[in-house]
Amino acid sequence: MNNTTLLLDPSDNVGVALSNLESGQKVSLNKLELEIQEFVAAKHKFAIQDLAAGDDILMYGTIVGEATQAIPKGYPITLGNIQHKTRQYDINLGHFTWTPPDISEWKNKTFNGYIRPDNQVGTANYWLVLPLVFCENTNIKLLQEAFENALGFSSPNPYELHIKKLISGLKSQKYTETVAEKSVKTSSRIFENIDGIRFLTHDLGCGGTRQDSETLCVLLAGYINHPNVAGATVLSLGCQNAQASILLEKLSLIQKGRPKPVIICDQQQEGTTDQLIKKAINETFDGLVEANKVSRQPVPLGKLVVGLECGGSDGFSGISANPTLGRVSDLIVALGGIAILSEFPELCGAEQNLINRCETKALAEKFVHLMETYNAAAKRVGSGFDMNPSPGNIKDGLLTDAIKSCGAAKKGGTAPISDILDYTDYVKTPGLNLLCTPGNDVESTTGLAGSGANIVLFTTGLGTPTGNPICPVIKVSTNHKLTQRMPDIIDFNAGTVISGEDTIETCGDKLLDLIIQVASGEVKTKAEQNKNFDFIPWKRGVSL
Repeated sequence: MNNTTLLLDPSDNVGVALSNLESGQKVSLNKLELEIQEFVAAKHKFAIQDLAAGDDILMYGTIVGEATQAIPKGYPITLGNIQHKTRQYDINLGHFTWTPPDISEWKNKTFNGYIRPDNQVGTANYWLVLPLVFCENTNIKLLQEAFENALGFSSPNPYELHIKKLISGLKSQKYTETVAEKSVKTSSRIFENIDGIRFLTHDLGCGGTRQDSETLCVLLAGYINHPNVAGATVLSLGCQNAQASILLEKLSLIQKGRPKPVIICDQQQEGTTDQLIKKAINETFDGLVEANKVSRQPVPLGKLVVGLECGGSDGFSGISANPTLGRVSDLIVALGGIAILSEFPELCGAEQNLINRCETKALAEKFVHLMETYNAAAKRVGSGFDMNPSPGNIKDGLLTDAIKSCGAAKKGGTAPISDILDYTDYVKTPGLNLLCTPGNDVESTTGLAGSGANIVLFTTGLGTPTGNPICPVIKVSTNHKLTQRMPDIIDFNAGTVISGEDTIETCGDKLLDLIIQVASGEVKTKAEQNKNFDFIPWKRGVSL
């Protein structure tokens, strides 16, 4: 790859700056030679031909904007001279053929996972503790503190120790760790085959619409059914909209084989908080004893269900990290596994390519219906998909939603689309699935896990700590600088594509090697190490 400029498609009329370009600097894109007329920052775009007001801006071989004024060749593309525009799409499927990648290197490889009775395979073994309504959040936290401290899953808060050192300084005393603090650092896990107990809290379950409470129950059912979950303890107040009966009904619709243990503790039936908590502890402990009897076993890579996500995106996302995920997605699909591409506001402008890849017209129609319904809901409150890019996205070169979306869609690789999922739908079809979620990082990763992803690949160019309680989240950086600046949150550096050290193919293969290690429990993601266990259900209101 040229380390200064890039032309993404021969039909494009703008180039990408891979490094800062100074006024007067001569650059070449393929066989085109031109002179930069005004400073262009790395990750931003510049005109490679004279553009008139009203001309389409072309990137990735499609329309990503419209010139609002004349832009001479060699000048930067900015919010001052372009606006959002996308190509009109046709619901009729276009001609599409797929050549799967060579999987000979991978077809006999395995990862060590937890085989569930329904034939799903977990990349971890968790017990889940969750509330049906926000009224139980405090009790969830009581249980969390008790279980994590007693079972060896807790770790000292380094900032608490830092504050204690400051207090010692204020008193002119030297700080020394207490015996209790040292024992926490060296505590061992009681249950060897359990990777953790995960505790969810949220602000739903009552007081909002009945539809939101029902959707919450479907989402929580997906979390309980998840292959990384051995069983669950559910706290209910008793009188809320999100009734335990609704949760169990939704769970029965997606469960296959022997049902997982689900412990329901209803505070209004139990009486005192002490009675509620002790019942939850006693029955959960019995469940943990059983869950600990399951151990990891070798399974084929086709048992991976990979969620594809991006957040804190930059102008390199669609060039390095997202196509790297696309390579991994294609490999997983070719191996018989499942890849799930989410974030529908960030597919705006890439519709025709995705429509053409749908295996049936019915799938294409469902995709378009979900996209248009979602966009219309946003417009009714004065927004729209075109308002998706954040200030950070714009600053780093993603000026329009179409520019952002066409790069984001690269995470889905090139495979046919085998299914379209609405929010909270659980995966059932091998291949590439599209899942309707917001672009909001946590709402989207929450949805991916709820639909059955047992690994999430998350690209970022600006940096974000987002993780998930039950699903390992592997952070993939788009550039070297981010990897060096925020090493505590980045698991994998795809900036090697920008520097020319890797091709998309070699970078994707290296990432798949890391996925196998994470799925086998050999490597903990940075999000898990930092306890970034983020969980935000989507209320189906307007969230981009």
